[in-house]
Amino acid sequence: MILTVTPNPSLDRTYEVPSLDRGEVIRATGERMDPGGKGVNVSRAVAAAGQRTVAVLPLGGAPGALVADLLDKQGIEVAPVPVAGATRSNIALAESDGVLTKINAPGPELSDAERELLLETVRQQSRDAAWIACCGSLPRGLAPSWYAELVARAHAAGARIALDTSGPALLAALRERPDVVKPNAEELAEAVGRPLATVGDAVKAAEELREMGARAVLASLGADGQLLVCDEGAWFGSARVAAVRSNVGAGDSSLAGFLIAGGNGPEALASAVAHGAAAVQLPGSVMPTPGDLDPAAVTVTAEVPADRALKEPVS
Repeated sequence: MILTVTPNPSLDRTYEVPSLDRGEVIRATGERMDPGGKGVNVSRAVAAAGQRTVAVLPLGGAPGALVADLLDKQGIEVAPVPVAGATRSNIALAESDGVLTKINAPGPELSDAERELLLETVRQQSRDAAWIACCGSLPRGLAPSWYAELVARAHAAGARIALDTSGPALLAALRERPDVVKPNAEELAEAVGRPLATVGDAVKAAEELREMGARAVLASLGADGQLLVCDEGAWFGSARVAAVRSNVGAGDSSLAGFLIAGGNGPEALASAVAHGAAAVQLPGSVMPTPGDLDPAAVTVTAEVPADRALKEPVS
């Protein structure tokens, strides 16, 4: 079982519009509603792969009830933490030319009691977990050190932690030595405080995160592929993609694939790359099923192309 923790979940409403014209009445041509948040997406990807997952998340108000209902319909066990504030509702406007405009609400502010209840719920639910995936931004009321406290408690209970966050929350958690962290290129550059122009730059940045405490780094480099840097060495993975339809949730799908395959070594990296490549070829935030994967399109090598320029360099 893979347990996911999403401290700031959302109810995501997506509207398809011909174009976005400020100050005008815009009539949507389509709409959909999904449970949102990085940890939620990991659970959705794990469930789509036919594996058991439990999602721990604070839920409040009518939006929170809708999130729980939507997750239940996708076969995801929900361990809700009741909170006084309403779960945030996010809006995405998808134009016909592929441009996506997102409006993300801040979410409720958690009280001290709700903060402690969230940690306690993770503890209770983690007994049967092969991995705990802690993902996304922190809501108001949770200090940047909150993930560090969660990692420390989980390790004390013998659990393995995968962490996908950024900024001060990531840097604070590194001192507790999470088992794997999963930054994208922008988050990796932010963590080390310098731009990334080549794959080699990304490798060096990942090694610095390991020096700061991460036991392994799974880095998403967008169209360039993915890196895994750990005690056993470094590997680079990429996949052929026919056409990109949506990259929403692709990184979360990659993390799910990595954990499903054991969360260690080149085989897990290959699974991560396969899941990420499948996700970007699906519409919206749809998560891939085993039938969507194309393992033959994936290449993983220990000969990391350090001099290769990134297609999307980070300044």
